[in-house]
Amino acid sequence: MFQRFSATQLATGSILIALAVTGLKVAAWMLTGSVALLSDALESFVNIGGAVIAWFAVRYAQRPADDGHPYGHHKAEYFSAVAEGIMIVIAAVVILHEAVNAFGRAAVADWGTAGLLVNALAMVLNLAWARVLLAAGGRLKSPALSAGGRHLMSDVWTSAGVLAGLVLALASGWTVLDPLLALLVAVNILREGWLVIASSVNGLMDTAAPEAERRKIEEIIHRMGSGALQVHDLKTRRAGQALFIEFHMVVDGAMTVRASHGICDLIEIALRDALPEAQVVIHVEPEHKLEPAGIKPR
Repeated sequence: MFQRFSATQLATGSILIALAVTGLKVAAWMLTGSVALLSDALESFVNIGGAVIAWFAVRYAQRPADDGHPYGHHKAEYFSAVAEGIMIVIAAVVILHEAVNAFGRAAVADWGTAGLLVNALAMVLNLAWARVLLAAGGRLKSPALSAGGRHLMSDVWTSAGVLAGLVLALASGWTVLDPLLALLVAVNILREGWLVIASSVNGLMDTAAPEAERRKIEEIIHRMGSGALQVHDLKTRRAGQALFIEFHMVVDGAMTVRASHGICDLIEIALRDALPEAQVVIHVEPEHKLEPAGIKPR
């Protein structure tokens, strides 16, 4: 259903879903007064901020290359994911503070079921949208959508754990479970924040394409590079939705520029057919530049 939606449309949907889920979780907290449900609601406020930042980042990343940014604006999405990770960590610190304070307050486990049912509805909504974002993030090669999907999935597991614990607290009367669950939520959120930041910083460091993509690139060069003697120094890097590929192609020194350029065109067309987001740079060299190891076109 959502496969035809663009990254910007999905980012807009994330804002609307985050607002709805946060409203439900705040209502659940107000119905119960549970500090664990408060911690769950606070994380959803982070979702709103993250969704808004992702919306701006996705739109900016789609701008075409210009004189100031000749390689495009694709990395903007990584900054969005880093910002969301920082917000997650801040939310975790607030939750830790609330949980520690709650240990000193007497409470009675008389929350009833209405608040728990409302929170369960919010969890189901988050689960459905997380699956949409994870699928779209992989399909569109969008770090912002993928980070949002991972965060929401973590939120789902948090909500499930909180609900299970509160049901146990209601059944047993162990009110200490409420702040204890909030502490566990905070630890889980800290972990998720670190993972989001680490993966996004990794993207900013020009990480190479995954091994499966590299093998596909090598196979295309081997198949379409007929007439060349060798290809070496193959380098790849991911920048959001863009994939940059560069390599050196060795040809016979007597080959004309027109002929060598024709081989380059065939390789570039095949690479872009298989990887539409690819931007390819090929450096042509004479035979004395042959390396001991390289790709031998057929």
